[in-house]
Amino acid sequence: MADRPQQPVRVARERKSSPVKIGYLVLYNAVSTILWATILGRVLLVANVHGTKMVFPAVGEFAKWTQTLALLEVVHAAVGIVRAPLFTTLMQVASRILLIWGIVHPFPNTVAFSPVYSSMLIAWSVTEVIRYSYFAINLSTGSVPGLWLWLRYNTFFVLYPLGISSECWLVWLAATGPAKQYTGVREGLFAILLIYIPGSYILFTHMMAQRRKVMRGSHAKIT
Repeated sequence: MADRPQQPVRVARERKSSPVKIGYLVLYNAVSTILWATILGRVLLVANVHGTKMVFPAVGEFAKWTQTLALLEVVHAAVGIVRAPLFTTLMQVASRILLIWGIVHPFPNTVAFSPVYSSMLIAWSVTEVIRYSYFAINLSTGSVPGLWLWLRYNTFFVLYPLGISSECWLVWLAATGPAKQYTGVREGLFAILLIYIPGSYILFTHMMAQRRKVMRGSHAKIT
């Protein structure tokens, strides 16, 4: 799904956090920012010059492993490196791993050459560039510019629908296309589409709650 809800970074920066832990998280978020910015730039460039059908050959492998790296975030939440909700983190990462490894990887000719694959990567990469850079800046300096705060807690209104609808469409293409020849796979994909309904609601309402909390705090500081 389009975004991975996490607690504001000021919560993650606990009073007793060690310099090693903070340094690791800054490095992780900085590297992730660069990786997703690279994906975004390549998708936009290739789609503009060669068309969306060339996005997967140019970016697909890089995007697959960049997204796979996000499995570390489940580990971070599970062992307490960050105070992110484990369930929502696991749900978000699992949905993207499903798309990358369970949909795009086995059925590239059906889904990866669709323009919707490009729209999904754009939604993901814009979201992640904002999110990871927000965390990297906050962890390293203790605060973020107002623009970053606004982007972090407002752009999901557009990026969530774009990302989720793109993901669902790719699952639909696979379910109604090549997956039909595999016993139980089609039914499993349709079941996943049904899971998107409550899953999307949970993630969106969680992000709305975080937005209210953070924006209320920022307004209080201004006044």
